[in-house]
Amino acid sequence: MRLRLTAVFLTLLMSAAHAAPAPQPVEIPLASGVLHAQLYKPEGAGPFPAVIALHGCGGLGSHSDPVLPRYRDWAERLLKAGHAVLLPDSYGSRELGPQCRVKEMHVKARRERVADIAASRAWLMQQPFVAQDRVSLIGWANGASALLWAVRPQSAGRDLGPDFRAAIAFYPDCRISAGLGWSTRVPTLVLIGADDEVSSPPACRQMVDGARGRSALARIVVYPGADHDFDRATPPLHAAAAPEQTDAEARAASQKDVAQWLAR
Repeated sequence: MRLRLTAVFLTLLMSAAHAAPAPQPVEIPLASGVLHAQLYKPEGAGPFPAVIALHGCGGLGSHSDPVLPRYRDWAERLLKAGHAVLLPDSYGSRELGPQCRVKEMHVKARRERVADIAASRAWLMQQPFVAQDRVSLIGWANGASALLWAVRPQSAGRDLGPDFRAAIAFYPDCRISAGLGWSTRVPTLVLIGADDEVSSPPACRQMVDGARGRSALARIVVYPGADHDFDRATPPLHAAAAPEQTDAEARAASQKDVAQWLAR
């Protein structure tokens, strides 16, 4: 009986694995080199709305998985809602590993990562399956900080194509942007936990409040009791020591907030 149940369980696991959509690797030209990315595309010809998804300082994938579970979970969720999802690999493309504890980062949010965003957008604009007026941005931590730089009026592209439809920043570091008088040319939503000790909820609130009256629409949602990385699909390995890092209520609320913001 036990063997039979084990066989059924393995069959279900294999079926789930086969059912999960696999991303397609793509190469995007840069001014110097190539930006490697992973693409999730709905079935059919489109045109589909598209999302450029920007990983945090831990990188996009690992040696065994091109897309880490957190980003894969979001990509599959967006794909199910009818979006094409492009995940550029800013670190792996430059033969770099995770940058979370690197003091002298060679790939900066305001420079190389903004260039990666521009190149990703230009590549999507050339794809017949993309609705050019419905390309949005979503980013986490360092990727969200890059997003804040990319949507500033000073970073507007010189081409005549449609601008980004919307932008969503998960727990960015808002301290520099707040001090520089940040504003956005694109409707931008900032999502952060009230107990986030890595990023700064007060700085993000100051940044968004300071943009009012001289900016496109900018809003912030602060989730009570939520910490950094509250939207993780699975708890971190040290969750027993820090269970607050996965907040089910904030994660569920953020999923609704993202869906509503992209549907604007």
